[in-house]
Formats: sequence, structure tokens, C-alpha cells
Amino acid sequence: MKILYINNIFSLFLALFISISAVSQNSAFKSTYAPMPHSNVLLKNGNIFDGDGNKFLNTDIILQDGKIVAIGKDLPRSMDLEVVDATNKWVTPGIIDIHSHMGVYPAPSVTTSSDGNESTSPVTADVWAEHSIWVQDPQFALALKGGVTSFHVLPGSANLIGGRGVTAKNIQRNTINSMKFPGAPHSLKMACGENPKRVYGNRGQAPSTRMGNVAGYRKSWIKASGYLSKLDEYENKSKEAKEMGYKPQRDLELETLAGVLRGDILVHNHCYRAEEMAMMIDIANEFGYKITAFHHAVEAYKIADLLADNNICAALWADWWGFKHEAYDMVQSNIAIVDQARNGTGCAIVHSDSEIGIQHLNQEASKALAAGVRAGFDISQARAMKWITSNPAKAAGIYDETGSIKVGKNADVVLWSENPFSVYSLAEKVYIDGALAYDRDSGFEPASDFDIGILNPAKNRIDE
Repeated sequence: MKILYINNIFSLFLALFISISAVSQNSAFKSTYAPMPHSNVLLKNGNIFDGDGNKFLNTDIILQDGKIVAIGKDLPRSMDLEVVDATNKWVTPGIIDIHSHMGVYPAPSVTTSSDGNESTSPVTADVWAEHSIWVQDPQFALALKGGVTSFHVLPGSANLIGGRGVTAKNIQRNTINSMKFPGAPHSLKMACGENPKRVYGNRGQAPSTRMGNVAGYRKSWIKASGYLSKLDEYENKSKEAKEMGYKPQRDLELETLAGVLRGDILVHNHCYRAEEMAMMIDIANEFGYKITAFHHAVEAYKIADLLADNNICAALWADWWGFKHEAYDMVQSNIAIVDQARNGTGCAIVHSDSEIGIQHLNQEASKALAAGVRAGFDISQARAMKWITSNPAKAAGIYDETGSIKVGKNADVVLWSENPFSVYSLAEKVYIDGALAYDRDSGFEPASDFDIGILNPAKNRIDE
């Protein structure tokens, strides 16, 4: 009886430990985001690019309780609505940058805050970009002035597998958890080509060649597949069997990779050359995971149909190329070609990868559109708006909540002084979840503690 009692106590303790462990794993680093106090607003008589490829002229939008609740002409006005005259102005969804390093490479750019690359091993799937983000980064506010309401922060590209990325709301907060977009999935940053083989080859380590790169990916996915099999075997046991057995030891690296294999984590792959992108698709097929987007992808135009067939987005620059050999063979109509692949089913995204570019992604999209039109493609401005709104929202896994002006979605909305494809256009008002986050006319804008300490002379004045 005594032995049975001890075994029962042990089983209860083990079950309790597993339960507590599971709760702590699931709740760790969760979003604590809460919207700012919102206003109920009627944007009256504006011109709209809705982010889903449509244009509406002289149309009203009502933002209420943090959501878009009505779109139409001459909407009835209630007393609780603040009316904003949008006549001759343009309204769009908030811009989303799918490839940012804000916070992990913050301003001022100093080596002590350069935290984007954990370049200590070719595979660092265990690291998370959010654990490096400096939330006082002044670049957040600068991006907001360019109409950016959400952004995705990735680790750098030194490694074959560089770790998890995170999507954040572009608001000023003191913790990253309170900025994290609720419910947004993590991403996994992978990198092809020159970067990993250069970083590690120069140290006399593997990989030092592109074939070494591919071997490294496959070895990691083999390990991850084995780890996932053990997890699945454990989770499929009966309650009694679980009480008498042991859960596989947690492995942070394999936990992330298993999340990809289960479809919970989205793969974002730095890759320039067409044949390498095709190879990465083969690897994904071998191990049963999906690539969400190739980033930079200057040769995406060569395999645009293949990308469309596999429902893979290409996150691209409008005209940044030629700065290294693998970035040489670009055409300026790259984005347009990807967009128009397979009868317009391609997914093109304009991204920044730059603290400067993120401030004018509307102009980058305009450049890409002009290049596409010059190449003979019939692409409307309304469709091109998808490149910086709904398409990056889809690639970040947040399209159901944001990325287009649609009834029921979050009121992430920008009011522009004129057509946002004009170089002269400025973001006048930026709403995030219906709250006014930036107002050019009144001078209302966020400021971090760091901004205030640097820019406020009175705070730093030494009394004589």
C-alpha cells in the first residue's frame, strides 16, 4: 500500500508538473496589447483605396469602438461622431512593413545596440527577435509619420535559420509584449545564399558553400521531424499513460522548428536567386512545411509562376539592387511581374528592410507601379495599394484583423493629404484601432522617454 501511495503521489506530482509547465509555456511572452483610448470618427467625403484592389470616390467611413463599422456615401451622422472633412483627400488602410529590423537595429546606430544577428551558430532557431527589441527606438515614430500602423521585425540574415520574427502595433509602449499584435503568429527567419556561407566560411566553419547551406537546412529539419514525432507520440497517449510516462525534454531550437512543421509558425526566407528559391521550395516539400514569403528576391521575376503556383509571396524592393553579386540580376518591373503571374494571382509585397525606406513605403510602391506600367502591365493604383497593405497583412497572418478597409476590421486607417502615390502626399492623420496615433496638423505625435530626454533641453540643462 505504501508503494502504491508513493506511486500515486508521484503520478499526481508529474501530472501537475506537466500541467503547470504547459501553462507557463503557452502564456510566456504573450501579447498584453490594449488599444489606446479611441475616438468615434466620421471621415467624410474622402477618396478610398481599400487595400483589396478597389477605389471609392467621395465616400464616407465611420470608425467606432476601434473598428470600421460603415463605408458608403452620405452616411448618417450621430452626435457622438467627430467629423473629419476628407474632401479631396485619400484614405487607405494603415501600411504594414513585412520586413523591418526596427528595435533590433535601433537608432542611434551603435554596436552596443546591434542585436539583430545571433551569428554564433548557423542555426539559431531558439532566438526570438522580440527579445532584442529596444522599445524606445525613435524609428517607430518616424515610421508612423509615413503611415505605418504595424510592422514585422525579423532577425538578421547571417544564419541558415536565424530565429523567430514578431509583428507589432506601431504604438509607443514600454514593453514589447504590450506592442505585440494580438494573435499574430511568429515567423521563422531563414536565409539563403551568400550571407551564411560568407559569415561561417570566413571563420573556417560550415557552411562555406551553397551546397553546405542546403545540407545544413536538411539536417535541421530531420532533427525537427524526429522531435515532432516524439511530441506527437506523447500527446496521443492516454491520460493514464501520460501520467506514467515522461514528456520529451524541451528544446527551444527544435520547439520552433516543430512549430513550423505544425503550421503554427510562418517561414520568411531571405533569398535572392531564382534557382535557390526553387531549391528552398523543394526542401519545404521534402519536410512538409510551407514558405510564406521570399524576401528581397531580386530574381523572383524569373520564377513568378512557380511562386504563384505555391501561394508564396515575394517581399521586394522597388529599385534597390546590384550591391552584391547575388543581387545583380534584377529588373525594375520585378514587383509587377510577380503581381501579374498566373493571371494576377501572384502575391507581391513592397518591403523596406530599412529604417529610411519604412518612412515612405507609399512612394516605393509608386516607383514599382510606374516600372510595371512602363513594362506594359495594366495595374491600377488600387491594386498596387495591396502591395503595402493587404498582401503584407496576409504574409504576417493578420489579414482577418487589418490590412484593408472593410467593415468589422480594426480601424487602422491613414488620411493622406492627396493621392498616396504622389511624391507630394503626406500622412495627415494615422489611426490605430480607431485611436488617433499621429496628427500632422496639430503636431500630435508619440514620443519615447529616450526622445524626450534627448530633445528636451530643459530636462538636460545644468543649472549654473
